[in-house]
Amino acid sequence: MPVQRLKKVLNDYSVYYVCFFYIILILSLDAIIPLGVAVGVLYIVAVLFSLWAPRKEFSIFVAVISSLFTIGMCFYKPQVSDMWKVIFNRAISLLAIWVTASIGLQRKSIEQKRELAVLQRERALEDIKILRGLLSICSSCKRIKDEKGHWSRMEGYIKQHSEADFSHGLCQECAIKLYPDLFSKTEQI
Repeated sequence: MPVQRLKKVLNDYSVYYVCFFYIILILSLDAIIPLGVAVGVLYIVAVLFSLWAPRKEFSIFVAVISSLFTIGMCFYKPQVSDMWKVIFNRAISLLAIWVTASIGLQRKSIEQKRELAVLQRERALEDIKILRGLLSICSSCKRIKDEKGHWSRMEGYIKQHSEADFSHGLCQECAIKLYPDLFSKTEQI
């Protein structure tokens, strides 16, 4: 869980300051160290920190700035005899920066989708009301006894403790029993 706490701390604006600090630090190191050394690979640290920012555009911005500084140092420093090594090392640095940024952004996108799905699931579970357990019901009037000992109509109890709603009607047997005249005339037609 220390990563979670660090992520919370860095999730505010301090993540921007940390990224810019690392970019300036790596740029300073790159200016001091000879041209043939692949210092540009260290920019992936800034890219990784940028992934904790709330917006993905910031990670792309850090990757672009890191790439520009990696390429720019080739023109800032005096050229060396084995320039192919410099170009190769800078190309590896650019590859490392962009692979880190793209994989990190993909992972962040998947993580956000997963968090959204979990949140939607939690909301759905909160919305669901399920009747569970043993219900005391009157054998005669079919009223239900609640946890406080009060008797209420079955429809009211179920409506209060679930998402169900009722529409009333008559089954054929009850309709014939309650309205025998109506059904005896209808059956003759």
